[in-house]
Parts: sequence; structure tokens; C-alpha cells
Amino acid sequence: MTVSQGQGDLSTNRLRLVGYGLLLFAVVDVVQLLYPPQLTNAVWELQTMGAIVERLPVPLLGLVMVFFGEQYDRRMWEDIFLKFLSWFCVLLALLFFLLVPLGVVNTMRINTQNSARIEAQSQARLEELEQVERQVSQGTAQDLKTLAIELNRLGLPVDTQKTDELKSEILSRVTAAKEQLPAQTEGTRKNQRRVLLKNSIKWNIGALVSSLLLFYIWRGTGWAR
Repeated sequence: MTVSQGQGDLSTNRLRLVGYGLLLFAVVDVVQLLYPPQLTNAVWELQTMGAIVERLPVPLLGLVMVFFGEQYDRRMWEDIFLKFLSWFCVLLALLFFLLVPLGVVNTMRINTQNSARIEAQSQARLEELEQVERQVSQGTAQDLKTLAIELNRLGLPVDTQKTDELKSEILSRVTAAKEQLPAQTEGTRKNQRRVLLKNSIKWNIGALVSSLLLFYIWRGTGWAR
């Protein structure tokens, strides 16, 4: 009976020690994520929130292991630390709950920024194509060959050997590119919005679940307070 009791004590202490280790790893990881802070950057805020939420299973497991066994076989310093840790859980629960509306707001901000950036890129592309049209209308045969080489570089294949048809071929390629530009722009916008919403929903739900779990841990550790 004495041997079993001693083995139980040793197993409990080992479990708690691993729990403290997991909490320490989590603290170091979060500090690294938060430094340097970019509090006015919506992308940084949302991605940092997501990174913290995705790493939360480790500290949650650490908390469960540290609180395991309640007051049994505790050292003197643990009484104060566990009291602090219990209250810290409810503070974290509130923080993660408040991250949900912040995540929603940042998602809308990022979506607006992405749309503006995509629109600016589309407008710049359109201006390039219109500039090519003007150069074709005013250019010499050598200018047309140079434009054809440039268009090939931009992903609009033009046969530079057909010198007689070069002008019409360049204009047809440019016209086709201009017609495809709105659909390409909208496709890019939809793809980025889909990825953004997918991550935002995952991280916001994760933050809400984390808040509930931390609150549950706080309620279950009243003995430590």
C-alpha cells in the first residue's frame, strides 16, 4: 500500500511538472508572436489572433495538468501561484471573448484593403494595356517587334516572325486581355475573400471555444482561490 501511494505521488508530481513546462513553452511562444507589436495593422492583429488560438491546446493541456489533484501534495509556493493562475484563467477567458468582435472588425478591414489593392492593380494593368495600344498605333516596325517581345514577357504570346500581321495581332491580344481583365479581377477578389473568411471563421470560433474552456477551468478551480 505504501509503495502504491508513493508511486501515485510521483506520477502526480511528474504530471504537474510537465504541465508547468507546457505553460512555460506557451508563454515564450506567445511573447515571440506579440513582438514586435503592430497594433494598427489589421492583418497582423488577425493573423496573430489566429496563431495564438491555434496554439491554445498546449496551454490548456498544461493548465489541466497543473491543476490535477487539486490541493493534494502541494508545495507552499504553489498555493499562491495556483491562486494567481486560477484568476488568470478568467482574465484570459474574457480576453478571448473580446477577441471575437475584434476579429470580425479586422476581417472587414482586411477585406476592404484587399479589394482596394486588387482594384489598384487592375487599374494599373489596364493603363499598361492602353499604353501598348497607343504605342502600336504610333510605332514603327521595330517598335512593334519590341512591343511584341514585351507582351510575350507579360504573358501575352505574340509571334514576332509575322511582321506583316504584327500590328493586328498585338491589338487583338491587347483587346482580349482588356476584356478578360474584369473577370480576372473579380476572380482574384473572390478567392482572397474566401480564404479570408475561412480563416476568420475558424479563428473566431476557436477564440469563443477557448473563452468557454478557460471559464470552465476557472470555475473548476475555486479550491485554489
